[in-house]
Amino acid sequence: MANAGSFDPDRQAQAKRYSRLRRGLSLAEMALGGAYLTAWVIAPWGRQVRDGLAILADRWNLPSGPTDAFVLLGVALALFAPWWLLSLPFDIVAGYRLPHRFGLSNQRAGDWILDRLKGLALGTALGAPLLLTFYAVLPWLTPWWVWASVGYAGLSVIFAVLVPIVFLPIFNRLRPLGEEHGELHDRLTRLSQSAGVRVRRVDTIDLSRRTKAANAMLVGLGRTRRIVVGDTLLDSFDVDEAETVVAHELGHHAHGDIASGLLVQAAATVVALATVDLVLRWLVHSGRVESLVDPAGWPAFVWAWSAVSFLEAPLVNAYSRWREGRADLFALRLSAKPEAFARAMTRLADQNLSEANPPGWAVFWFGTHPPLAQRVEMARRVGRTASFRPPAAGN
Repeated sequence: MANAGSFDPDRQAQAKRYSRLRRGLSLAEMALGGAYLTAWVIAPWGRQVRDGLAILADRWNLPSGPTDAFVLLGVALALFAPWWLLSLPFDIVAGYRLPHRFGLSNQRAGDWILDRLKGLALGTALGAPLLLTFYAVLPWLTPWWVWASVGYAGLSVIFAVLVPIVFLPIFNRLRPLGEEHGELHDRLTRLSQSAGVRVRRVDTIDLSRRTKAANAMLVGLGRTRRIVVGDTLLDSFDVDEAETVVAHELGHHAHGDIASGLLVQAAATVVALATVDLVLRWLVHSGRVESLVDPAGWPAFVWAWSAVSFLEAPLVNAYSRWREGRADLFALRLSAKPEAFARAMTRLADQNLSEANPPGWAVFWFGTHPPLAQRVEMARRVGRTASFRPPAAGN
């Protein structure tokens, strides 16, 4: 494995600059977001918007039910619309300008804007009904934050099932892997059978419409589960390398990482929502909101949720890194191609401008995967040992 896993120095120098700029933008955006939400919690804006909308609904002679929905959605809009505008410059720089500057993006400005509008429309179409339903049932749930966490996990499962058949097609085109990639199709089919993971089909996705970055994934659950290989990966990775990338994804499903990940996320959600409950009850006690379902308390809800989620990030991400490392080991055992795995990881780092050795603090707080240099080194260690046999699914 002497030549496997050698990072390109020039690409990695660019990756460091690119990552440093993106981290700076992300931290600045988080700081601005925290200040924005804190201002809403301190200032009486929530109550003022609520009262103004209630007066408007009364003038229109709306019944009580539509009035409640109108006020709640109005407060949510008053909170999120200014933030969307405030965060738009960060989105433009991080999502459009920097990828073009570093040669990662193929997307035209009009297509980028269309994607953002699609995302906004989808978020609104899903978020508004969920918000209304949540506030309608909250008074009947005891304790509400436990049941809300269960509902959150249930919705996550539903969305995971729908990803390949509803959500992905909104933004990308998926089609079966063609005959020109027949060898890879057959290998991935056999690989999934060896892993004990049933997949419905093997598709390719047109990532090249937007990016030069390569990726592959396993999406969906049950009857919608499928392997999806980016056309950017097909164009630049050999068959062995692509096989090891998909083997990693199969490892997550073979280990039951989807279910365990939902449990971890549900636990984190319980803590976040229990904190929200404490904050809202304090606001009720202090007379700043009238009840737990007072729309004026929605900014405080979002503030508390965001703050706790930020503080939980190191623990949640540490679990994620452990899970990703285990999937890497599974991929090495399943494919028995440590050299190809090391090549794939270095190619991903250099092609996607991913920093092979990010700063320790960034890994600790934000890293969902082990650093790529560590993943390559693990493959090298495996390559120096006896060949692995494919592990049994679930081990």
